[in-house]
Order: sequence, then C-alpha cells, then structure tokens
Amino acid sequence: MRRSLAVIAGACCLMAATGTQAQTLSVGVAAPLSGPNALLGRQISAGAEIAAKNVGAEVTTADDLCTAAGGQAAARRLADAKVNVVVGFLCTEAIEAALPILMEARIPVITVGVRTESLTDLRAKTGWIVFRLGPRGDDERSAAATMVAKLWRDDLFAIVDDGTIYGRELAESVRNAAEQVALKPVFIDTYRPDTDNQIGLVARLKRAGAARVFVGGEGRDVAIMGRDAANLDAETIFAGGETLRVADAEIPYAPGTLMIALPEWADIADRKVLEAFKAAGVFPEGYVLPAYAAVQVAHDAAEAAAREGGTLAEKMPNRDFDTAIGPIRFDEKGDLTANPYRLFRFTGGQFVAVADNGQ
Repeated sequence: MRRSLAVIAGACCLMAATGTQAQTLSVGVAAPLSGPNALLGRQISAGAEIAAKNVGAEVTTADDLCTAAGGQAAARRLADAKVNVVVGFLCTEAIEAALPILMEARIPVITVGVRTESLTDLRAKTGWIVFRLGPRGDDERSAAATMVAKLWRDDLFAIVDDGTIYGRELAESVRNAAEQVALKPVFIDTYRPDTDNQIGLVARLKRAGAARVFVGGEGRDVAIMGRDAANLDAETIFAGGETLRVADAEIPYAPGTLMIALPEWADIADRKVLEAFKAAGVFPEGYVLPAYAAVQVAHDAAEAAAREGGTLAEKMPNRDFDTAIGPIRFDEKGDLTANPYRLFRFTGGQFVAVADNGQ
C-alpha cells in the first residue's frame, strides 16, 4: 500500500475547554501491524493517518498484535503518550486487555472491527469507555430477520441452514422474526454443505411451493442452489447473509439472489475523500474508510467538548456525526443506533444495493 500523506492538505487546531489555548487532537491508533493480520492493521493505520492529516491531528501508532499481551502493551504505550482518543482494534483479545488500562487513563476508544456483543453490553459493569464504529455480532441476524419478515410477508418461503453454528443462528433468527408477525415457512431443513449439487434439496423446496428461500450457509452453496433451481425450472429466489460476498468463480449466483451484508464503503463514501485517497496512492479497501471516519468522529467530538465544555467521551453518545461513510450516531452503550447491514440484489454480474432495504 503506497502512501503519500503530504498530498492531503488541511490543518485544524482544537481549542481547549477554556477557549484560551489551542490544543491539537492526539489520536492513538491500535492495530495489528505485524503477524497474520498485518494487512488489515495497515488499512486502519492508513485511514487514520490520512484523516488525522486532514483535520490537523497528531497520530501515535501501536502494534496490538491481535493478542492480549499486544493489547496491553499498545494501551500502555498510548496511555504514556497521553493521547486523547484511541481508534482501531480488530481482535477481542487485544481490546479487552487494553480497555482497563485505557479506562484508568480516561482515554475513550473507537473500535472499527470488534463485534463481540459483551464489549458494549457490559459497559455499566466494566465502565469501559468504548464506542463501536461497526456492526455488533448480532447485527447481521437482526437485519436478516427484519428484512425477510418484511419482504416475504406475501410469499411462500422456506428456511434452510448448513448445520453450522453460524448457519443455524442466522436461520433461527429469521424463523423467529417471521413467527412473531404470524408468518410460517412452508419448509424448514438442514442441508449438507459443500457438495457438488443440491438437486434433492431444491426438488423438495419446489414440491413445497417455496418461491423464496433463506439460506443460513456459505455463498457457494447458495450459488449451487440457484443453478440447480434453474435446471429444475423452479422460479425460486434465494437469500443469504454476508458470506455471499465470497463467490465461487465457476458458479455465479442466480439473477435476483439477495444478500444481507455490510456495504462496500468505497461505494458510499464521500467523493472528495475518495479523490484524496487516490491522490495519496491509497486504495480505500477494508478498514481504511472506517478508520478515517473514526478520526473524523473523534475530531468533531473534541471540537464539541471545546465549545460546550465536558470531555470528548461525553460528547460521543446521542450526537450525529457526518463522516466519509455517512452519518454516525452512538447510543449510550456505545453501539451504532442504526444497523449498518443493507440488502443487495445480484444483477448484471454483481450485487447492487436495493433502495428499500427492508429495515
């Protein structure tokens, strides 16, 4: 990843709470910069550094190694550097080891990648000052359940899963949500995953009259079901979760296949921000844009604290932030108030966002 941060201009100083002294925002970046997750860590670092350059903030970077020991070491380094806020973290082990240290130093954290629900659910007990700029572990299930119940209320539908924990939980969430609004699937089953065909399953779905099928499983299985349904002249629409992002190169998805997934951030990002990344030689993939947005949030919260009094952390919940990836708002626990998952339809060889995403 090539970086030339100097091409992105812009500097902005923050006023201290007294309003009498300029104070530059100091941002700590905690990410796995070595080891098997280093590529993702460098995405976080690149996005945060470019955003910091753009708002006139300073950056101190620490390698959290995606381990508990690495998280502790990173937290101590950033606490010693007296940063105002820490952004980053991808791994539960690292952030859970870091948070007690950062809490003692009264340094808030914005994680861009940790989905563990207890991180925020136990906030009242732990006292951790953490905000999640990304999905919770149960957001995909919640989004799928809401969307399916709304989209298929007038259709005969089925629910199948591959028997894995992921597949069962996803399918069960959809079934429970459907039953809560008096919708009952015409067919429920567990299929054998990763086979060369799903003819038997598709034939049973056809006999049951299922026009729509939600699949708790892998993308390849969904693609095979769509292919086999076409071979049996079954006009069936299949839907699945974010595993559909990983496609089989030899078996395309059937036209109309639905996917509940996070958006590709570059597809919805501010055009001017994307142009700045291009000028810097940075491709805005993966966690680059969420990390950029996290620094934007921290900067705006710090400015609010300077204007209104109070701390940066106190200005984070229940406030709207305009970022490169759209509006962001945290609740009192530190989670996003809006589920980030969206509905996509496979058409023209790619997944395209559906305007009415069913939420």
